[in-house]
Amino acid sequence: MAGYIEDRWLKKKPNKDTGKRERTALWGQGKRYRVKGIPGVRDRSFDTSEDAKQWLAKAQTDTTRGEFVDPRDGAIPLAQYIEKHWWPSRSDEPSTAAPMRSKIWNHIIPFLGTTALRDIDAAVLRAWKAQLLTRVEASTAHVIWIHLSTILEAAVEDGRLVKNPCKARRTVKAPKPAKRKAKAWARPTVEAVRAGLQERYRIAVDLGVGLGLRQGEAFGLGEEDVDFDAGVVHVRRQLRWDSKGRPYFCLPKGGKTRDVPLSPNLAKRVRDHLRRFPSVACTLPWRNPEPPTTELEARQRKPITVRLVLITSQGNRINYSMWNRLSWRPALTTAGVLKKVGEKVRTYRGHSRRYPIYEVSREDMFHVLRHTYASTQLEAGESIVSVSAWLGHASPQTTLTHYAHFMPGAGKRGLAAMDEWFDQDPQPNVPEKSLGAPQARSRP
Repeated sequence: MAGYIEDRWLKKKPNKDTGKRERTALWGQGKRYRVKGIPGVRDRSFDTSEDAKQWLAKAQTDTTRGEFVDPRDGAIPLAQYIEKHWWPSRSDEPSTAAPMRSKIWNHIIPFLGTTALRDIDAAVLRAWKAQLLTRVEASTAHVIWIHLSTILEAAVEDGRLVKNPCKARRTVKAPKPAKRKAKAWARPTVEAVRAGLQERYRIAVDLGVGLGLRQGEAFGLGEEDVDFDAGVVHVRRQLRWDSKGRPYFCLPKGGKTRDVPLSPNLAKRVRDHLRRFPSVACTLPWRNPEPPTTELEARQRKPITVRLVLITSQGNRINYSMWNRLSWRPALTTAGVLKKVGEKVRTYRGHSRRYPIYEVSREDMFHVLRHTYASTQLEAGESIVSVSAWLGHASPQTTLTHYAHFMPGAGKRGLAAMDEWFDQDPQPNVPEKSLGAPQARSRP
């Protein structure tokens, strides 16, 4: 088997005259015994021959199995591994990369960055998790945990770790977000919020409730996507903004385009909106707002032009952050969904402006309209398969997981069957020759 131990302090061959091995120039310097000759494994030195023998045997066995990991490769600090090896190899879309980077650089690197990969064990993870849960909600902590696990799994595949400590679930487990059922609005609430918006933005509520669009999909919807003749809306893109505040178009979440049925009354509202607020052509990069560096990137990021259905009063695309702050939350307050809890003052060039501060309620943001769409469809008895396709979910199981409580018949048919089962008194059917069978009377 490949591999051997070299004594660095003594020459390999003995002296012909004395029969003894003479000292080398390295006598007394550094570690004496070096393991060499294992294919694909760097040489490693030890103080004692016993340590060298044990490591040689283990390295030979692990190499044969294809499981060898050099502990020295795991000595790299986590921050260095992320910044120099893991992050540069990522190719995420900006909409994914920006929030991921924020979570890693704010909640992983500051607390675990100086720790060597090989030193991240269950105890380290338990302490980090406990600290993390004092800073963020469990749902956010769960996402951050997934990011760390992904990083450590890459380290395993890179041959820097033997196993991923995040998967040692006996003593340490990922943070569990509280299970919350999707919330839907009643019609009066939808109408009240809609009435609280500026007239040009009211169609956004209609698109959310009537088509199940996400906010970025509604803001990226083009007039050419609405097929009035066929009664269908083609959901082909969304409008996103990167971490530097640059807008761009990209595919809907999960890269899933879809066609959603357009009801006649919603079509009428869309026509009326376009008549009063004509669509405006908007040209933006596709997929990524970064300037391309290669011909391939230039083709992939080639700008496209869309006649946007939703635009600002200045004829521009909508910035979701400003829209949420200046239009959506005030409408929620007017409708009684949120409350104003204070004010803050901003000063710019000597001028001060007061801005209201509202309650924080993630479940009442634009996405609740999508839940309302799903609720309405399922309560009407629409097929879960159809609703899943219209929502752009990965599978009907995803839809069922999120919206099963919106299905009024769920559990009732089974309950009715069991009730019928127990409707009559049991009638035993005992075999004739059984001891419990009634005995026929003998004739006299």
